[in-house]
Amino acid sequence: MDIVVRKVTVDDMQDVYNLVHELAVFEKEPEALIISVNEYIEAYTESLIDGFVATQNDNVVGIAIYYMTFSTWKGKCLYLEDFYVQPDFRKFGIGQKLFDAYIIEAKNLGANMTKWQVLDWNNIGLEFYKKNNATIEKDWWNGKIFLNSK
Repeated sequence: MDIVVRKVTVDDMQDVYNLVHELAVFEKEPEALIISVNEYIEAYTESLIDGFVATQNDNVVGIAIYYMTFSTWKGKCLYLEDFYVQPDFRKFGIGQKLFDAYIIEAKNLGANMTKWQVLDWNNIGLEFYKKNNATIEKDWWNGKIFLNSK
């Protein structure tokens, strides 16, 4: 299988949006995706998000979307917002290639840490991260306030 992992471009935003929707369905929350592809384009254009795509024959089959953040305890962090490979393309090492590109990018950007979230029932994801020597914290809870309900 000929897979290419490359930096995302503005022209990929529709494909990225479509895969994020697939991810939302996988995570059993499709209704939680409330923004439009135009907002993805705007975020990318404003350098709020960046990422990598995995393609086969110019079709996007996987994504790793991230952004820089800052920890007052750890310094610069690269946050992996969305990481997804379409089911038919799993078990070919595509996720590992995307994750490796993400880790290399974090190092190149001078990040002291990378972080992300994984659902407690996503055993495949948990095993993947453990295989990559990740620390999975279980003692911090997420807090959020929605300011703009669409």
